[in-house]
Amino acid sequence: MTAESGLVVVDKPAGMTSHDVVSRVRRLAGTRKVGHAGTLDPMATGVLVVGINRATRLLGHLLLTDKAYAATIRLGASTTTDDAEGDVVATASTDAVTDDAVRASLGAMVGAVEQIPSAVSAIKVGGRRAYERVRAGEQVELAPRRVRIDAIEILAVRRGPGTLEVDVDVRCSSGTYIRAIARDLGADLGVGGHLTALRRTAVGPFSLDIARTLEELADDLAVLPIGTAARRTFPAVELGDDDAASVRVGRKLDLALPGAGPHALFAPDGEFLALYEQASGSARAVAVFV
Repeated sequence: MTAESGLVVVDKPAGMTSHDVVSRVRRLAGTRKVGHAGTLDPMATGVLVVGINRATRLLGHLLLTDKAYAATIRLGASTTTDDAEGDVVATASTDAVTDDAVRASLGAMVGAVEQIPSAVSAIKVGGRRAYERVRAGEQVELAPRRVRIDAIEILAVRRGPGTLEVDVDVRCSSGTYIRAIARDLGADLGVGGHLTALRRTAVGPFSLDIARTLEELADDLAVLPIGTAARRTFPAVELGDDDAASVRVGRKLDLALPGAGPHALFAPDGEFLALYEQASGSARAVAVFV
């Protein structure tokens, strides 16, 4: 039996790619029409938003610009990949690094900043993913990108022989590389740094409290219906019968939407119809889902 259209919020395990998760959900849902938003690296765990059937078309419009992560940074060693999966290329003692220095360096990263993405990102360089080039032994240099880091909260600092580990919570915009934060912290403190653990705790309005492991989903495929997902993500507009009929065929509406950006339009019976946005005095279709 094929699952209904909607979103599945997965708590991705370590060691699997995002594509691996999609393949597993395809089997559980009984459909090939499955996709995901916001890739997670194999080492990372946590929230991965997966769309089923008609909701795959919703993924590209979801307002998933705000993200949250829990991470562990190890200072005292730099790696080829800025995380624990890479080879160590340099080490240095952290005995002289103070908690205040760590706090000041991380604090300086908060705000709108120019960040050089991690070399093992999915950004294409000469037609190939940067991470493919790095793992093939090539040197990759990426241009800085403007990102927004809203907060970095230090949860714990642990000291070992010549090393120092820092647990942090990060709230940031899409496109921010947590591995790059680890790399830059180590570089700023002069001791090198890399990421040893990463868990995404929220993507837009979807957080770990509604995420399910693949084992839990195998027992009960918890699908957030497409209409519920749209209400959670976009401003909702309730339509009368005439406007609902127009939306079903994608006609523009003589309607003033309450704000900028996409709005979720619903029929009188609560059915989710489409995403519309304001354009030149009328509301026009972004995507129709019926």
